[in-house]
Amino acid sequence: MEEPKNLWNDVDHEKYQNHVTISFDSTSESEESLVYMKDIEKRKKVYGICGECKEPGTGWKWCQPCNSKRSRKNFINWTSYNNDIDELIQLSQLNAVYYKSRLEWIPFEKFQNITYITKGNNSKIYSAKWNEGCIRYWDIEKQKWSRNPKIVALKSLNNSNDIDIVTNLLNRVKTYLQIYLFNVVHCYGITQDPNTKEYIMVLNYCENGDLRNYYLNSPDMNFGTKIFLLLGIARGLLNIHSAGKAHNNLHSSNILFRKTAYISGLGMCQPAQSDKKEEIYGVLPYIAPEVLREYQYTKASDIYSFGIIMNEFLSEEIPFNDIPHDESLAVKICKGFRPKILEDTPKFLKDLIIKCWDDKIENRPTIDELYQLLKKWNDDIKGNKDNEICSQIKECDEIREKKFKNKSNEEKPESHPQAIYTNRILNFKNLTELLN
Repeated sequence: MEEPKNLWNDVDHEKYQNHVTISFDSTSESEESLVYMKDIEKRKKVYGICGECKEPGTGWKWCQPCNSKRSRKNFINWTSYNNDIDELIQLSQLNAVYYKSRLEWIPFEKFQNITYITKGNNSKIYSAKWNEGCIRYWDIEKQKWSRNPKIVALKSLNNSNDIDIVTNLLNRVKTYLQIYLFNVVHCYGITQDPNTKEYIMVLNYCENGDLRNYYLNSPDMNFGTKIFLLLGIARGLLNIHSAGKAHNNLHSSNILFRKTAYISGLGMCQPAQSDKKEEIYGVLPYIAPEVLREYQYTKASDIYSFGIIMNEFLSEEIPFNDIPHDESLAVKICKGFRPKILEDTPKFLKDLIIKCWDDKIENRPTIDELYQLLKKWNDDIKGNKDNEICSQIKECDEIREKKFKNKSNEEKPESHPQAIYTNRILNFKNLTELLN
């Protein structure tokens, strides 16, 4: 009997997705770069074939039918002791077309060096070492799962042993499964603290912290580097929008860094055309004016938030940190008040920021347009082209460098005590009256 062999191809990540597409609201990615489940010949060309069943792969080193059977046989060997959680994990394992769409139940004792990092409004976050690490593919020659040891983030929702909180956690995890995870934080699975009985999401750990922490601790970043990192954020948002969703809560604390940028905080992601009416919730400086006016949150509202984030990253100045975040600021935002754009910001970036935070949503770029612009500029800078973009970058970098040397010993101004950068319900009862 012939020994099974590894017949997989290496995927060109720039040209093709890491997994097949079953349904896709195509935006930026050209049809040529997409591989659909029914494209048998294209799947063979891109992913190769399974060394066991000889069928074309469904993703990078992945055969969905063979791995599904393997997972089903293993269902008897684990349980979360919660039927809904078990069902979600099992469905993900049966349907996974590549490793990032497969969840695991991870026993808590698999984690070492658990270290508290921070807490949010309704969660606590820890880092931990996972020596076994996540499954990446089935090693056909060794006949076992190939795993990758990881430092992970453990995110527990407060009182997550309650039924409502478990439902919330499951909805969050489902969102991760529905989005192609380039530049979006990856969810590996779920665990449970045996002492508190809280269920915990196991996520990709970004050791460089959030956007604000990153730029405050990386003082030598030039505009070229920032454009590359903004491209990563745009790519993450592109994948969220391409899944037919809007993020709904995009702000600097939900942009994390580990070599590149990742979007996190998917707990409020919803279908972009959802009719569900929500309370106004989030961080005021990043919330689009139409949302403050109680219109439905849309993909264009995410673009507004991206514009605020983009300006904060380029200027390294926190938006509206010198004034109270109250009804008065909400009214001003609705009437066109925006953070200051520094004079030494390249003009082509200024123009894009202004377009992103335009009061009229039809004037804002789509995420496809935004991504393509940033990609072109990044390619120009990498290629050191002799054009207006590179000339502006060079000139503004020189101005910024001189200014930085002169200001390096200056103390940063303190934020206003009523400048609030954590998520909260914004209950501005008099906003409509004040606007009128």
